[in-house]
Amino acid sequence: MRAKSVFTHTPVWPSTSGCEDYPHLTSGVCQTIPGARWSPLWPSNARLDELLSTPRLSVTNQQSSSGGGQYSSGARSTHGSYVRTTGGRNPDGTPRFNQVVDPGNYLWWYIDGLSDDGLYGFSIIAFVGSVFSPYYAWANKSKPAPADDYCAINVALYTPSKKYWTMTERGQNAIERTAHQFTIGPSHLRWENGALTIQINERVPLLGTKVQGSIRVFPEQLFNQVLELDDLGKHRWGPIAPSARVEVSFRNPSLEWRGNAYFDSNEGDEAISRPFSEWDWSRAHLQDGSTAVIYDVRQKNGRERIIASKFNLDGTVESFTPPERVPLRKTGWRINRNMRSEMRGDSSVSLLSTFEDTPFYARSMLKSHLLGEEVISMHETLNVKRLESNIVQFMLPWRMPRNPTRLF
Repeated sequence: MRAKSVFTHTPVWPSTSGCEDYPHLTSGVCQTIPGARWSPLWPSNARLDELLSTPRLSVTNQQSSSGGGQYSSGARSTHGSYVRTTGGRNPDGTPRFNQVVDPGNYLWWYIDGLSDDGLYGFSIIAFVGSVFSPYYAWANKSKPAPADDYCAINVALYTPSKKYWTMTERGQNAIERTAHQFTIGPSHLRWENGALTIQINERVPLLGTKVQGSIRVFPEQLFNQVLELDDLGKHRWGPIAPSARVEVSFRNPSLEWRGNAYFDSNEGDEAISRPFSEWDWSRAHLQDGSTAVIYDVRQKNGRERIIASKFNLDGTVESFTPPERVPLRKTGWRINRNMRSEMRGDSSVSLLSTFEDTPFYARSMLKSHLLGEEVISMHETLNVKRLESNIVQFMLPWRMPRNPTRLF
């Protein structure tokens, strides 16, 4: 199955090739784009010498008003940054794993999946500049640390009887990033022939249990949209393949299943602890094959930003009014979590399973109502204030060991 890509808008967008690859352009010169979000290149910095080309989907911005409502989507442009690729992807929406990540910043690719029978699931996050890493946080206190020296792949497998969770951080000598492959120690993500293959060869922290297998993600449709999550636009989220099919095959543990999947990216020009207080995020697969995503962000300045979008299989994106926020039962670590759901009496939201319950983060499977349908949602809650606390920072190395070599 090959992913489709629908090209509806043509604002100027930076690609990841050098100007020399395109003889019809002036060699070595990339011009400033009036009104574009990114301003001129540093010609002397080879890391930033990237070509301006035509993207296929527009960049939109949806943000919450001070009263908690939702603005309509629309482009917002500023000056003062440098032209480069964003969102860990190419102009056609395909992932690009060698995007430059400056010191102190971060970029991650996120994939999750749920089996067709609703019994199994997974989530995978591949980090450049791991935002949850205590080592990266400590290194950044003196001066911005190289993001490529703090990489990790977080693998979480959910089965009816047991959960498997791994996250080993690795340094520069244990990673390799090319346009189509991100190798992190013994594991990698690779984009090839319209599909994403994730090869996992990890161990559960402390216990040493092997987690070995592969996941193949087949996008139904590719998107190249980037939306700002904070008021200053320093943190951005972009869907790559909100609707996809997935094949899961593991030998340790023994797993074989198929289902629906989701693929996106996040990036930031500073630590996530700077602007955010907490957020709730969810994605739901709808009956027509589209996917509804809600990003419910609360910032430390007291303002909220809410994104509610439906990603259709024909490549179009529809904003919708987010339903009311429904409080959920607190996690075992007493984290508040919420879900936006249409009110249907006492059965507005049902908590089906809590996949992950940590001092600052929770992942759950919910039954709720969106756009007139009863849906099953993958849901996450992040409490940034908890993440910042000293006690949590000193607890994290037990769950997130650092191994700078390619060995286990």
